[in-house]
Amino acid sequence: MSDEPRSPTGEPVDEAGREAEILRGRRDSLERLRAAAVAPFAIRFEPDAHAADLLAEFEGALEPGEESDRRATLAGRVVLARRMGKLTFLVLRDAAADLQLFVEEGALDERSRALLDEIDLGDIVGAKGQVVRTKRGELSLKVRTLTMLTKALRPLPEKWHGLRDPDLQQRRRYLHLATDLEARRPATARAAMLRTIRSQLDDRGFLEVETPVLQAVAGGANARPFTTHHHALDMDMKLRISLELFLKRLMVGGLERVYEIGRIFRNEGIDRDHNPEFTMLELYQAYGDYHDIMELTRALVLASAHAVLGTTTVAFGGHDISLEGEWARVSLLASVADAVGEPVTLNHADLPGLAARHGVGVDPTWGPGKIVQELFDTLVEPTLIAPTFVCDFPREVSPLARPHRDDPALTEHFDLVIGGVELATAFSELTDPDDQRARFEAQLVAREAGDEEAHPLDEDFLRALEHGMPPVGGVGLGIDRLLKFLLGAATLRDVILFPHHRPEA
Repeated sequence: MSDEPRSPTGEPVDEAGREAEILRGRRDSLERLRAAAVAPFAIRFEPDAHAADLLAEFEGALEPGEESDRRATLAGRVVLARRMGKLTFLVLRDAAADLQLFVEEGALDERSRALLDEIDLGDIVGAKGQVVRTKRGELSLKVRTLTMLTKALRPLPEKWHGLRDPDLQQRRRYLHLATDLEARRPATARAAMLRTIRSQLDDRGFLEVETPVLQAVAGGANARPFTTHHHALDMDMKLRISLELFLKRLMVGGLERVYEIGRIFRNEGIDRDHNPEFTMLELYQAYGDYHDIMELTRALVLASAHAVLGTTTVAFGGHDISLEGEWARVSLLASVADAVGEPVTLNHADLPGLAARHGVGVDPTWGPGKIVQELFDTLVEPTLIAPTFVCDFPREVSPLARPHRDDPALTEHFDLVIGGVELATAFSELTDPDDQRARFEAQLVAREAGDEEAHPLDEDFLRALEHGMPPVGGVGLGIDRLLKFLLGAATLRDVILFPHHRPEA
């Protein structure tokens, strides 16, 4: 019942041979189980309790050394084991908690007694017995029957230190989850958040839909797509970079409130706030504008915080950020002007020079709108810690947003920034097909000048708009970023179960 390998003389083997000895020992145990007609990989088992439920049920109950009348059947992975003469203590880990198994060899049936000698750390076992509290006060299951469910042929990481290397935690997430209960929190928190978002939207009359992942024209965002080939149709296709344009087609078709929570693929860099494959919520509401969407977005974030944390105060980046009260609303141009200490307009005489003076690099092909956005991204966004709606972006950087009702050089476009990170982007959507065509054609000019992320021209979408789309407000909310914020994680990789990595050498 130990993975500590020994040489024939009884001395520990050197590190080079340690893994091979452990693996050989596991295989030997496997063969002994088979020889004893014990199935090492069970077909089915029926636990009737979970560790967390028993811990809650008996919290404050049973004195040390006291036994209950409660019988329970548990299943889980053995993560700790120690033997004291005829007593064996195993720690069983199931979906949400650990519980000690208290095993007296004399109380086991013959088959379970033989099995006990073959149990290694990492094995998945079933245990039937009586709920007791040991003399040391630990709630335990006093085992009467043991069942081997899965023999682990590789050991878990070293029991005291677990899996500490962040890179290995991400590459071998299965081991991280198996050895650290806290590692499971992003998965359970994500599920709670998505349930809440769906409930909030369903209660408001939104319809959840699914739109194509493979697209002939990947639009709805300025990003470089992944390309693949559709053999049946003999045509190149792209993985979607946004949910937007097909959801808007549904608005043309008369579905007045729609949303989709789906995977997005952008062939771009990886950093703490970007991953090429990520999850996005997009929703569209007929007869609304970006003011309506601000209120809806705020409601979704607040509900998500309650679902994940039980509070609306979030610890993130060294700050305790309150989501209560009114959220600030600032214009993009005004926020940049405050940051540089002088008035900033799209007609500013020397925007490239202004950027250079503040250490912000710009491309000579960029227009004034793109330069102003770069100034915002570099100088302003990281400083916005409290929830802030940054409003009214230049037309140049918002090809799908309608012109601002008070200034046609701008658009009704907001970004939600919290903790210095953009969490959502929303528009009063552009419904004029001629204006939309002109915007797409301007993006084509940028693409021909070398901008690989410029928006493509989508004739089918333009045709749909020509049939008439009602006034619409819409938003895209990054699910991974919102979860990262709520959990106070350092990087998106910490909240994505299987982030991308280069293959190991």
